[in-house]
Amino acid sequence: MWKTYVYDAGVALSLLTRIPLRLSATAFERSNIAVWAYGLAGALWAVMVWLTSTIAITLGLGHFISVLLGLAAGTMLTGAMHEDGLADSADGLWGGLEIERRLEIMKDSTIGVYGVVALLFSLSLRWLLISHLFDLSLAFASLLVAGSFSRAVLGVIMALLPTARSEGLSHSVGRPRPTPAYVGVGISALAALLLLGVTGLVACAIGSLTAWICAAIANHKIAGQTGDILGATAIVTEITMMIAILSFAQ
Repeated sequence: MWKTYVYDAGVALSLLTRIPLRLSATAFERSNIAVWAYGLAGALWAVMVWLTSTIAITLGLGHFISVLLGLAAGTMLTGAMHEDGLADSADGLWGGLEIERRLEIMKDSTIGVYGVVALLFSLSLRWLLISHLFDLSLAFASLLVAGSFSRAVLGVIMALLPTARSEGLSHSVGRPRPTPAYVGVGISALAALLLLGVTGLVACAIGSLTAWICAAIANHKIAGQTGDILGATAIVTEITMMIAILSFAQ
């Protein structure tokens, strides 16, 4: 049984990061169940950002430069997967008038004005938020909570919404059952409670609301979800959760 759970964690990491794991083909047969472990990928991203930033701070580079390096390391870990999804979603959802055109724009490899603006604001916000969290000595716990929960909620969106197209990463994973998706959210919420107490639970509540809004917009605009939508949701949810943590920490 434990071996199965370890394989599920490996599947989650292979889907949401660029870590070159060697897994058997049978492991990916549980891709739609392994969504319970998506929070682990977010936690690993958090550790990478925090560790890189901390090393740079120790070397005397200052918080702003150090956090920028930490974000670069985190982006390399995920292969900019979520950033790509955010840019494509911004371009597609607001750049087309019909569902087919929106999906076509999202699939296009070029980036438009909406995508550039979304990336600029999201990266700037994350950079400033994490820098302030370091100033308050809350960076490690906050990054773990926001990183883990913002990835865990993706499984719930996949369970609740159909895929908007018959191809792509989200479609290949399959539509998960609600149970493993909610288990993943529960694990991340429990970790948030242990790390940040009531503040952590409030951040998770705000993160849940954010993810629901992102899902509602996607369902209205393209009648479902895609890998790009999931990536965009992860980043937007992560940002709102860090804002919530900072607001309660002041």
